[in-house]
Amino acid sequence: MKKRIHAMVSFAAVLSLALACTSGPTNVNTNSGAAATSSVAAELKPALDAITANDIMQHTRVMSGDEYEGRGPGTKGEELTVKYLTEQFQRIGLKPGNPDGTYVQKVPLVGFTGVPTASFTAGGKQLNLTFPQDYVAVSRRFVPESKVENSDMVFVGYGVVAPEYGWDDYKGLDVRGKTIVMLINDPQVPSAGDPATLDDKMFKGKAMTYYGRWTYKYEIASQKGAAAAVIIHETGPAGYPYEVVSGSWSRENFDIQTPDKNMGRVAVESWITTDRAKELFTASGQDFDALKKAALSKDFKPVALNAKANMTVKNTIREIDSNNVIAKLEGSDPTLKNEYVIYTAHWDHLGRDPKLSGDQIFNGALDNASGTAALLEIAEAFTKLATPPKRSILFLAVTAEEKGLLGAKYYAENPLYPLNKTLANINMDGVNQWGRTTDITMVGDDNSTLIDLLREAATAQGRTVNPDPESEKGFYYRSDHFEFAKQGVPALYTDSGITYEGKDAAFSKQKRDEYTTNDYHKVSDEIKSDWNLTGAVDDAQLLTMIGYRVAQGDRYPEWKAGSEFKGKRDEMMRGAGSGGPSMP
Repeated sequence: MKKRIHAMVSFAAVLSLALACTSGPTNVNTNSGAAATSSVAAELKPALDAITANDIMQHTRVMSGDEYEGRGPGTKGEELTVKYLTEQFQRIGLKPGNPDGTYVQKVPLVGFTGVPTASFTAGGKQLNLTFPQDYVAVSRRFVPESKVENSDMVFVGYGVVAPEYGWDDYKGLDVRGKTIVMLINDPQVPSAGDPATLDDKMFKGKAMTYYGRWTYKYEIASQKGAAAAVIIHETGPAGYPYEVVSGSWSRENFDIQTPDKNMGRVAVESWITTDRAKELFTASGQDFDALKKAALSKDFKPVALNAKANMTVKNTIREIDSNNVIAKLEGSDPTLKNEYVIYTAHWDHLGRDPKLSGDQIFNGALDNASGTAALLEIAEAFTKLATPPKRSILFLAVTAEEKGLLGAKYYAENPLYPLNKTLANINMDGVNQWGRTTDITMVGDDNSTLIDLLREAATAQGRTVNPDPESEKGFYYRSDHFEFAKQGVPALYTDSGITYEGKDAAFSKQKRDEYTTNDYHKVSDEIKSDWNLTGAVDDAQLLTMIGYRVAQGDRYPEWKAGSEFKGKRDEMMRGAGSGGPSMP
């Protein structure tokens, strides 16, 4: 770790011309009752000073306004958002990010609005399900109708196949034509020595891995040839209440256009509430709680439910070209300017739901007008430098994150600039709206040398880096940086700190729980009167420092040993050939 740090431009060198700044995180921060004065390099001061709470608030206010109608892809809200972002990038003097001379990358999407019907028969009893109160279902196949008839139902535990953990919930069962029922999240395997604790060698203990995400569960269902896949929703393991699922899945959804019209996907993808799942299990002669406990063992075998599924999804389909918006600050070093650091934030939200009475607009102020506002502020900050960084910086506002990270996925699979010349992705999804903190949270685990840079930059601010306090919710797999990580690009995603200046220890969890329960993916995600964006400024300045550090460095950031993304990156960089970047 130390070798990798020292192989790059020393952070001490970045701080060697340090001076105390007069605003933001470079003021005195209180940490454990002690005052810590941080300083930043003179050459960065104009950039960091350009980031202000007023500007972040103003950008957020514009993009979360009712006129933008919730910024749904393929709507008037998209047109207004793309126009606003393009104008802002032009105003601050950034070049078009697309080599074709424009500020947009077209993202070909298919919008599909499904009308589902579903019923189960078990033990001679018919269970009719009400949409969306009891279940939601979509078909990502781009056809007018997808139907599952009289399909045998089987419980496959967590639906995980993880060779590295010696785990296979299918145990060779042929599920073709069957409807599989799964639990959300990873198996929370108890420790052999102490059943009250989790085995941290299995699925990272408390922390969710990608095996726990709903996206993985439908992917493996497709690979196995299942007819339909049903996930049982539980608020704790999912990380959000059922209303988040029903609110998102009961409207128009999107996917990337594919030549095969997604016919390789499982025909029906569904969630069901815990109460209706328990009713199904009971009617099938099974004990839900007992099977859930049994699924925590790698010896678990699939259990036939003595039940049949009938599910139909009728789709209304439209093809649209949505847009990623991208701008570029060209690097100052002629030999390095064709290498890149990418900042990302998603501009989209859930749009408008005319079926609702009263407020119909999902304004998405925090999620993610605020993160896009921070992206604009960081972009403008870099233009204030007397000399641009050696490498080029890309500012990428992506579409359709709320529909499955689609804009980021499209860029990562169709990059405008080579990924083997892309040093890092730094992502923002929501800002700290509750004031200054003496710490910042790394989302996920300590998986790359970007975390080392995060610690050093935080130290320069008089702050600390704390582990993810909600690692069980799998936030690392829930935002745009994940699509870059999947392709091998080291990706950093941070969250607000948890120790707020002047607040007690319970404040952070209280506010996060309030937001998740009351505002997350609801029409109430609007700017609140108690917002205090001083902490958002601190965080944006910190991410500016990290991006500058990477853009100036002598070595590329790396995934650390044990990261699930390291192999992909190593293969990519070996394929770069002799003209590629220097690697250990």
